[in-house]
Amino acid sequence: MTTFRTPAGEAEARAVQDALRTRVVLDEPGPAPGTGRVTGVDVAYDDGRDLVVAAAVTLDAATLDVIAESTATGRVSFPYVPGLLAFRELPAVLAALEDLPSDPGLVVCDGYGRAHPRRFGLASHLGVLTGLPVIGVAKNPFTFRYEQPGPRRGDFTPLLDGDEEVGRALRTQDGTKPVFVSVGHRTGLDNACAQTLALARDFRQPETTRRADALCRAALREAIG
Repeated sequence: MTTFRTPAGEAEARAVQDALRTRVVLDEPGPAPGTGRVTGVDVAYDDGRDLVVAAAVTLDAATLDVIAESTATGRVSFPYVPGLLAFRELPAVLAALEDLPSDPGLVVCDGYGRAHPRRFGLASHLGVLTGLPVIGVAKNPFTFRYEQPGPRRGDFTPLLDGDEEVGRALRTQDGTKPVFVSVGHRTGLDNACAQTLALARDFRQPETTRRADALCRAALREAIG
């Protein structure tokens, strides 16, 4: 079981990120798209009740059929601070992943990995704690700049912090807004983009994210009655 201790405050949380960042593995390409299993994780909140629900949904990477799913409910134990959201989400996400009956394979987060001010967003943090290959696929570019990619599926441009490429703006469907892909752990950026395209066959968001989002929202509704 993966252990997680909530830091006492923002300074300690940033120190944890700085310490764990050195353990991110960036020299592995990651699993080939369309092979094995792939798992989406996402969370939903009821801020009035300090409640968080995480969902993990495992798909067959070739067919995108659901193999397994799980949810975990907990109390929010860390305040909302941009750049430190992993500390709010990880306890429930880890619990949901550990409740899956089989290996999750590649994990896809609705968030960031290297595309983070300290290069250690949720996808990287989750990868280091679990040892799993993880990528981040986000809906917005956070604080980074990019040029609009071309209008066709598969077009991309670099997501930049100064001159450093921290991810990519990737068009997953013709004429839709791009998503923002970054490496979390034990994957390369080219492969992370290829995985995202393989999972986003019909919609802007990867099927992993769509399934996990729907499941955590349904579980939250059930939890609050």
